[in-house]
Amino acid sequence: MKRIEFESRTKELIDDLKNVCASYGLGNDGNEFKIITQCFLYKFLNDKFVYEIKKESEALKAAGADWEAVLAAMPEEERDFLLMGLPATTAVIREDHYISSLYQKQNQDDFAEIFDNTLTDIASDNSDLFSVVTNGGEKVVLFERLSRYVTDDRDGFCRAIINKLAGAFSFEHIFGEGYDFYATIFEYLIKDYNTNSGGKYAEYFTPYAVSKIMARCLVQGENVRNVTCYDPSAGSGTLLMNLAHQIGEDNCSIYSQDISQKSSNLLRLNLILNNLVHSIPNIVKGNTLKDPYHKEGTRLRKFDFIVSNPPFKLDFSDDHEALSAETHHQRFFAGIPNIPKSKKESMAIYQLFLQHIIYTLGPTGKAAIVVPTGFITAQSGIDKKIRQRLVKDKMLAGVVSMPSNIFAATGTNVSILFLNKENKEEVVLIDASNLGTKLKVDGNQKTVLSHEEEERIIHTFIQKEAVDDFSVVVSYKDIADKNYSLSAGQYFEVKIEYTDITHEEFEAQMAAHKQTLNGLFADSRDLEEEIEKQLEGLRYE
Repeated sequence: MKRIEFESRTKELIDDLKNVCASYGLGNDGNEFKIITQCFLYKFLNDKFVYEIKKESEALKAAGADWEAVLAAMPEEERDFLLMGLPATTAVIREDHYISSLYQKQNQDDFAEIFDNTLTDIASDNSDLFSVVTNGGEKVVLFERLSRYVTDDRDGFCRAIINKLAGAFSFEHIFGEGYDFYATIFEYLIKDYNTNSGGKYAEYFTPYAVSKIMARCLVQGENVRNVTCYDPSAGSGTLLMNLAHQIGEDNCSIYSQDISQKSSNLLRLNLILNNLVHSIPNIVKGNTLKDPYHKEGTRLRKFDFIVSNPPFKLDFSDDHEALSAETHHQRFFAGIPNIPKSKKESMAIYQLFLQHIIYTLGPTGKAAIVVPTGFITAQSGIDKKIRQRLVKDKMLAGVVSMPSNIFAATGTNVSILFLNKENKEEVVLIDASNLGTKLKVDGNQKTVLSHEEEERIIHTFIQKEAVDDFSVVVSYKDIADKNYSLSAGQYFEVKIEYTDITHEEFEAQMAAHKQTLNGLFADSRDLEEEIEKQLEGLRYE
């Protein structure tokens, strides 16, 4: 089976699961995403277990589809030995928890109970490795009782689910082929759920082009090993996944915190799909700004790499007093936005995330943060204070101003801010606002960058090239002299083009200009006379 066929059939499975939900009245229900993502994850973990245990035994591998019978016939000690040999990142699944076992039980009474118990048992057996923690130390386990979301015919619903899972192709062959298309599958899996569904926290999916540019500009072919990567508002983890792929999954540990439980669950799924299970214990559900979780002793942990696309505006007035406490003064060095009398939802929360990132960046750390483009030119306030700090401490590496509508879900213009604690000299500013092709996506205007345009931005940034009307390379003093503006356009040279002409050509052009002006003056006089005539005709009535 080719990669494209794997991809197609995986999407078919996801669509089948969504159809089952729709048939039982759960289409577009708030709980649909939990059912879809957890059923998909059950299938993935089941097939990964089968793939790994077959690698441990030639007899199981040779048995093919009959591997379960061969395993069941083995002495207990031999089975235990095989299980002990599985990679630490593989979920352990008991014999009666296989998808095939559930399929065989589907006609038993209370099948919904059997189905739910199977999922919760797997979650309990693998709790230490696969649970997400909260600020308060609670564990959010892998699976929950899914049939509770259905009001009628719970057995039928669970039966329909297990038939779709058992009838689908096996992921075993994908693991064997080493195909890497999980980013595509993950995006397809959550595309209906990663939106601002009226909740307090918007969760915009960061476009692949933006994620790619951030990761490539941060990790420039260096021999990077044993590093920590952090996102304080991780969402579904797109930025972290791209960064981890650029560094190498075995060379980094992922850390994140996000107040949304949905985001934490999606990020866990993303880590499992992308072979980053070892980082799941570092995924935390909680309030990053008010109660930052990751610490070393009593101090906040410092990270080697930070990527983030934080929310830009949000009402955090309820937390304002707590965030203003003296214990946070050093972290929020530029200040905390005041609470407006109206439109509290427009409070610039990105300013707090940006200060948090600067504070938690390690002594040789690098960061890439998506900010509203207004940040790079604001003439006063917290934005300017932050830029002054970046220049004063010489930790600014560059800025890329992106095309408008690069995010389909928001019309706010965005820029990518790059920090590098070791960058003490030149800063590269890129104006990519004129790149891209305009498209209509789901009724929204969107700008899409071509591969060549992405590479142009990355190459210019890494090589620190000055290109006419596209990029400039400036010093920290240049930036201070321009009132700390980080807009490339303000540094472009104003060019005056000179053309050699003869004396006769000069006289001819001047005569033409005079003739044009005389004509305009005459029209002006006619207009003046007409206006005076109209005014004289006006009478009071």
